[in-house]
This record gives sequence, C-alpha cells and structure tokens, in this order.
Amino acid sequence: MKQRLKDCVLHLLDQHRIMTIATNRADGWPQATIVGYVNDGFLLYCFIARNAQKFANIQRDPRVSIAIGTDALHPLEIQGLSLAGRAAPVDDSEEFEHVAGLRSRRYPEYALLPPPVLREGALQRLAPQPASSTVVLLRIAPEIISVVDYSKGFGHSDLIAFSERDLDLHLESLRHRWDGHSVA
Repeated sequence: MKQRLKDCVLHLLDQHRIMTIATNRADGWPQATIVGYVNDGFLLYCFIARNAQKFANIQRDPRVSIAIGTDALHPLEIQGLSLAGRAAPVDDSEEFEHVAGLRSRRYPEYALLPPPVLREGALQRLAPQPASSTVVLLRIAPEIISVVDYSKGFGHSDLIAFSERDLDLHLESLRHRWDGHSVA
C-alpha cells in the first residue's frame, strides 16, 4: 500500500470518533447503528452492550461494514472511508486494558460523567473499565478499505485490500506494546 494512502486512512481514523457499523441480521436485513470507536493503527475497537442486537448479529456472522466521515460545506472537500471487515470480541485482558486507555484519552469527557449515570444499564459501557458481564469490546480488522477523497475529483475513491498476513503482522506488532515489551 502506498505510504501516502496509508497516512490518509490513519488520519481519517484518528480525526473521527464515531462510525456507522452495519451488521447482518438473521432475517437477511442489514442493521446499521452509530457507535463511538477508537483505533490502534488500522484496527478499530468499540464497546457494545453484550445484550445488543448487533452483538447477536456479529456472533452469527462476523462480517461488518463501516462508514466514517462528516459533512463538508463544499463538495470537493468530502473525505471519508468505508470498509469491510470482520469483528471479534477481545478476550485478551492486556489488549482490553490497552484499548480502554486509548478510549480514556480519546473521550476524556466520559470521566466527568457522574457515577450514578455510569451504573445505569446501557450507559455502563461508558465507564473507564466497563464490566465484561454487560459489555463486549469488539476488534474490527479491515479486509477492504475504500478511501473517498473528492479533492482528487468528484466521486474519487481509492481501494485498499488487506491480506490476512498484513493484519496478522500488524496485530503482532501491537501485541508487543500491550504486554510492555518493545519491538526489537
């Protein structure tokens, strides 16, 4: 992947905080919802309620589609991305804590919420350390990313395909940071 395009994707992921995630319902209809996210490189993470319909959908079919972007005043300023990827619950406690730390830095305002609010049902997922009995941390590994950049021409997009090896190497390099060891 060209470095410039890679940098563009990382910039778009870093500058936004919400995404639309679409999952596949059992009846075949897509279900799209908006969730907050953090990214660690190309990997996306979001906390969702364990009893949410989207989690049931992902357990049945881990394929997801995601869209990230904002409105622009001028058509040639439109930028964003959409991706197809696979979602999986994070089971590794070190990865979970690493992502919780990323989220605390990206959403510092969550720490200002009063404690009673954080104890109420679905809002528990906003807590600095959500209870794993009610909340699931999803890792979304992209397989294809389409970068929309109308500054290159109205309707312009670039397609990036990730191989399984690309993501395995990326995930392994991040794992060294999770366990406190540096990459040699």
